[in-house]
Amino acid sequence: MQIHHLRNATAIITLGPHRLLLDPMLSEVGAMPGFKLFGGGRRRNPLVPLPPSAEAALDAVTAVVITHEHPDHFDKPALAWIKERRLPVWSHPVDAPNLARKGLAVQPLVDGALGARIESVPGRHGRGLLGWLMGPMHGLHLAHPGEPSLYITGDTRLTDAVREAIARLRPDVILAPAGSADMGLGGDILFSSDELIELARMAPGAVVFNHLEALDHCPTTRAELKARLAAAGLAAHVPEDGEALTFDAAGPAVEPRGVEPTRPGLQKWLTAKMAGT
Repeated sequence: MQIHHLRNATAIITLGPHRLLLDPMLSEVGAMPGFKLFGGGRRRNPLVPLPPSAEAALDAVTAVVITHEHPDHFDKPALAWIKERRLPVWSHPVDAPNLARKGLAVQPLVDGALGARIESVPGRHGRGLLGWLMGPMHGLHLAHPGEPSLYITGDTRLTDAVREAIARLRPDVILAPAGSADMGLGGDILFSSDELIELARMAPGAVVFNHLEALDHCPTTRAELKARLAAAGLAAHVPEDGEALTFDAAGPAVEPRGVEPTRPGLQKWLTAKMAGT
C-alpha cells in the first residue's frame, strides 16, 4: 500500500489494483475564503499550491473516495475534474445521494466495495452544537487482501468510538488529521494537540498525520507536531506535500462490523447547504 500525500487531506492511496484519490481539494492558492471566522489570522485558502508531483499522480487515478463534503475535502475544481474524467466516486451511504445529485457516478462504501472488508467508524467534527452543524462524519477502515489495513479517521476528535475502533480493529496504518483546526469559536474541531499524542500512543501500527499547513484555521505546524512527538518518545509519519509513503506489513485480519445504514437527514442537508460545492 502506498499513501502519496498531496496537500491537506488530499492523497492518492494505492490499494491492491486501485489508485484512489482521497478527499480532493484541487483549488488554486487563495481561491476559497478563509475558514478562521473569529480571533484573527483569517486568510484565503488554500495557503499552498499542489506539489509538482500532483499532475502526473492524478493522471493515474482510477477512482475517488470522499469522506465528507466540506470544501477542504471536496471543492468545485475537484467536482469538475472528476466529471471530466468520468471517474467512479465512493462515499459513505449518507453522502452518496447528494453527491449523485451533483452528477457524479457514486457508489456506497459498504463492506465488500473495492474488493475490501470495510467498516465505517462514526466521528465527531467538533463539540456541541458546532460539532452537529459540521455534519455527519464517518471514518473508514479498509482491509484489502494482501495489503496493510488502513483506518482513515476522517475529520474527527478523539471520541470513544474512535478509541474503541482502534483497539478492536488494530489497523496497520492510521491516517488522521493533525491541524487541530479551530474556527475561533467552539474549540478544536479536529484532534487537539493532546489527542494527537494520545492517538499516536495507542496506535498498534503506523500513524500518518495530514491536514497540516494548508488552511488558515489549522494552526499546528509539522515542526511543532514532530517536536511534541519526539518529546513524548513517539514516532509517526508527518509527510511533506508530494511525499509518498509505502507500507508492506499486514497484521492478522479482523472481522469488521460493516457500514451503518445511516440515512441523510436534516444534519446532512445543512452540511451540504453550508459546503456549497
